[in-house]
Amino acid sequence: MKYFFETYGCQMNSAETAALTLAAAECGWKEATGAATADLILLNTCSVRETAEQRVRGRLAHYTALKKKRTSASTAPPFTLVMAGCMAERLGEKLKQEFPAVDYVMGTSARSRFPRILEAAEQARRLGQSAQPLVETDEKPAFTFSQLHLEDKAEKTPFRSFVPIMHGCNNYCSYCIVPYVRGREVSRSPDSILEEIRLVGERGVREVTLLGQNVNSYLWENSQRESSQRENSQRENSRRLDFPGLLELVGQNLGSQNLDASPGGKGVSWVRFLSSHPKDFSPQAIRVMAGNPVFCRHIHLCVQHGSDRMLSAMNRHYTRRQYLDLVAALRAAMPELSLSTDILVGFPGETEADHEETLSLMEEVKFLYAYMYHFNPREGTVAYSLPGRISEEVKRQRLSQVIALQKRHTAQILKSRVGAQAIVLIEGISRKNADELIGRTERDEMVVVPGSAGTIGSFVKLTLSSLRGNTFRSEKN
Repeated sequence: MKYFFETYGCQMNSAETAALTLAAAECGWKEATGAATADLILLNTCSVRETAEQRVRGRLAHYTALKKKRTSASTAPPFTLVMAGCMAERLGEKLKQEFPAVDYVMGTSARSRFPRILEAAEQARRLGQSAQPLVETDEKPAFTFSQLHLEDKAEKTPFRSFVPIMHGCNNYCSYCIVPYVRGREVSRSPDSILEEIRLVGERGVREVTLLGQNVNSYLWENSQRESSQRENSQRENSRRLDFPGLLELVGQNLGSQNLDASPGGKGVSWVRFLSSHPKDFSPQAIRVMAGNPVFCRHIHLCVQHGSDRMLSAMNRHYTRRQYLDLVAALRAAMPELSLSTDILVGFPGETEADHEETLSLMEEVKFLYAYMYHFNPREGTVAYSLPGRISEEVKRQRLSQVIALQKRHTAQILKSRVGAQAIVLIEGISRKNADELIGRTERDEMVVVPGSAGTIGSFVKLTLSSLRGNTFRSEKN
């Protein structure tokens, strides 16, 4: 039996797809080379923006046609079609009404159903059908963390991995659908997190990214208790552990890892985290991060806007001044730090003066890069019904100004780095030249360097000798 997965949206979806891949392998399934040869097709979906859902609807129309074609062909068995992720959570069984070709809908809290779906698909294959009913209970499934989220394929050795530490969001930003499809925050056992970091390190991973919708509101409390693999664990018996405490544990657990430059080196040596909410980034977290070089000198710190009036309307729970003070504290503790962000323009009620405040904040902070987008109303959020909608023309105009300014800042920052030395994790072979390798610095800068595949997965010390576009060209020291 073979599966084919398509993943849309955030890094959390990528991590969860990797966990589903491992679950399928444990059930004896193998990955298909494409949808045409799959016995089961799963779409792991995103609902953050309407465009993401429309793209999935296009794919569902495609698979509806493919399923009809395969069902009518005597030589081609039917396949099982599964919808997973945030769109599945938001729309539920309505998806099956809109697209009858969908056999199973598996929301963000229902991954425990997946082995049973695989079993039902195997039974359907034996019977020459596309779906079998699952035996359901009346209880709504509760979210549980998988033990491993590593996409480990024979043809590709992973050197970077996502490690989810929490799920859900309690913030309810007025424009965001995530709390409604992911639910309230649930933090993962610290022992489970450390165990996954250990496991992926043994499998060759050199860098992990701790994931959560709001990582720095991580809070493990004894009442959340999960089964621990370590008896009488001091961490499990402690009353609570916050994000700075978790970072300290991770840093202590990894120790002062040497950046092993030899091919085939093992062990996690770099740690990143996504995404950080400014209101929850504490001085303690800054202290821990600054005191341990295992934490990469890059933070994605979502600002969304530069106007206090807009930040309040977005329900962001911080002011422009508080954000700028946080940036100053981070850079004082880690002068080598780079920052990236999200910027939202055209929110309902945004004036030209509000927009200018976003541009001035960008000038003051100077982000390495930014994810920039204009407001699109999401049904079910508070902002959907807010008055003062901005015209599409004005939104596009303001977005183009933000993009142009960010391009200028990115070019200035990267140009100032030419000639600097950097440690780079070599990730793979360049797509443009088989004799070159692609890597990334701890500041999240892309680097191309001459070399052979034997150094993939190693840390190398380089000089950032020149710049082409937004990618450095480098020479080994």
